[in-house]
Amino acid sequence: MRFVETPLPDLWVVELQRHTDERGFFARSYCAEEFAARGLHADYPQCNVSYNARRHTLRGMHWQAAPHGEVKLVRCTAGAIFDVAVELRTRRWFGVELSAGSRNALYIPAGFAHGFLTLTDDAEVFYQMGAVYVPGATRGHRFDDPRVGIGWPAPPAVVSERDLALPELADE
Repeated sequence: MRFVETPLPDLWVVELQRHTDERGFFARSYCAEEFAARGLHADYPQCNVSYNARRHTLRGMHWQAAPHGEVKLVRCTAGAIFDVAVELRTRRWFGVELSAGSRNALYIPAGFAHGFLTLTDDAEVFYQMGAVYVPGATRGHRFDDPRVGIGWPAPPAVVSERDLALPELADE
């Protein structure tokens, strides 16, 4: 694996290092020791899958409040998405395309909101979660909050009523 720094603290793009031959390739997609050696969270007690039938479906922006903050390792296993993390204290955001073809992942530390926009029909997202989901700790902010100013690559076509009802990011 190759860990690529982003402009935001503790947020990493994780790229595969492929070993190829006539059969295809082999790559390690996760290693607890390599994550821990970089001071990153390495224990994932829960995994989730999000299937999205339509292109330009938006999910986000979500997080869990302390003390239930979640680290996420997010990978697109079918299709492609534009994946976004927002550092909650500064409102700075980072976005990256994740796809089944690239097989890259985004490591998102606690203290970040997360969301994505599908770039293809039939997009599937696999999340390794650093904490078990606690319904009462769920928080979120609007995907189109003007003070955050996320540069989505296309207007969302499908957004849940729940996500449309989220407030703007509150002042901390």
